[in-house]
This record gives sequence, structure tokens and C-alpha cells, in this order.
Amino acid sequence: MTTADYATYIAGLPRVLAGAAALFRDTQGRVLLVEPNYREGWALPGGTVESDTGESPRQGARRETLEEIGLDRPLGRLLAVDWVPGTGRPPLVAYLYDGGVLTDEDLKAIRLQEEELLSWRLVGRDELAARLTGSLGRRVLAALDVLTEGTGTAELENGHRVG
Repeated sequence: MTTADYATYIAGLPRVLAGAAALFRDTQGRVLLVEPNYREGWALPGGTVESDTGESPRQGARRETLEEIGLDRPLGRLLAVDWVPGTGRPPLVAYLYDGGVLTDEDLKAIRLQEEELLSWRLVGRDELAARLTGSLGRRVLAALDVLTEGTGTAELENGHRVG
């Protein structure tokens, strides 16, 4: 295969987006959610992985956490990876890492990125489905189950466990 053939082959491959987020909890087990100003609903601290810079999903989740809420913390293990089909966009592979338990001092140190976020709040498991719609809500619940069960990583398709 020539260099030109290889470049044509690569250009013809399907595109996939990569996103990464951190799951932070407080000492009562509530999940930290952020409210974006650019769309309806709530989210986790995180965002798109900047693959053009060579950033890994773990690095992206940590960078986004620092940018969005001002916390620079090493992330724990990968809790869930989710293949989310695209509707009007390429498919998304979403990585969700354990951000750990935040102390009262950590919570006081949160500084929102005002260009993107309106607010943050701590939400109990029973409220998550109402705040996080679709695959994101199912992904967070699966990640919480992984933490409770002490198992490995949840493999998900559109927020539903597979395998």
C-alpha cells in the first residue's frame, strides 16, 4: 500500500468522538453535577478529549475537571466506558473515571468556569434519573453500581450494560 493509498484509507474510516468525565461524590454518597449554560439539563465535570494534542481520555477528564470546577485531582480507576450511537453526529465513546470522595474543604474550593457553567449541586442516587437524561444517567448509575460491587469496569452501549 502506498502512502497515498494509506492516507485515502485513513480518510475513509468512520469518525468517533471521545468524551471523558469524573464521578465525584461527597461523604454522604451524593454525586456532584454541573449545570451547563449551553444546553438544557445537568452533566458531570468533563468534556471532549482533545485527540489532536495527543490527550488521553484520563488526561482529558482531569483537564476538564480543572477547567470546569477548579479541582486538580488525580483520577481513580475507569468505572465505565460507553458506546453512544450518533444522531446528527459521529458515535461517542464516553469514559467515566472515579473522581473520589470530596471533603468539605474540596467542596468549598469549587470554582465554576463561568463561560460554560451556571451552577453545581450534589444529588442523591434517587434524583439522578431526573437530572441526567438518556445514556448519561444510565452510565452514572452503572458506575455507582461498579463502586458498590467493587467490580471492574462497566462496559456499556448507550448506557446499558453488555457482555
